[in-house]
Amino acid sequence: MLDINSQIRIDEDELAERFIRSPGPGGQNVNKVATAVQLSFDVARSPSLPEPVRRRLIRLAGRRIDRDGILTIEAHRHRTRERNRADARERLAALLAQAAHAPKPRIATRPSRAAKARRLETKKQRGRIKQQRRGVGSGDY
Repeated sequence: MLDINSQIRIDEDELAERFIRSPGPGGQNVNKVATAVQLSFDVARSPSLPEPVRRRLIRLAGRRIDRDGILTIEAHRHRTRERNRADARERLAALLAQAAHAPKPRIATRPSRAAKARRLETKKQRGRIKQQRRGVGSGDY
C-alpha cells in the first residue's frame, strides 16, 4: 500500500515492477545483474485516483506517460534493487502528492489609479534620462 495522503492510497496490485540492467558505467557487475527498476502505474484505469487528480497527474507526468495512460518511472541511481525500488516508489509518491495538491485559482485584479500613475511617471523619468544622454550634433558621423 502506497499512502499519498488521507484520501489517496495506491494498492500494490496497481503497481507493476520490472527489473532491467542499469545503463552507464559500472564494471563487471552492470553486465550481469539487473538492478534498475521500471515501475509502471496505470493512471487511466486506476480506481484509487479521483478524476481531478488523474487529469493533473497526466499533465505533470509529461513524456513519462504513454498513450494508454501508463506512467513509467525508471530508477537506476543506486547499486541495489531494493534501493532503486524504494527510489522509484518515492518518486511516484512525490508525483502523486504534487498532483493531489489543487492549485489555488487565480483571482484577476486590476492596477489601481495610483499604480498606473506611478508607472507612467517612471516611464517619463526614464525618457528624460535618455533624452539628456543625447549629445548635440550626435547624428554627424
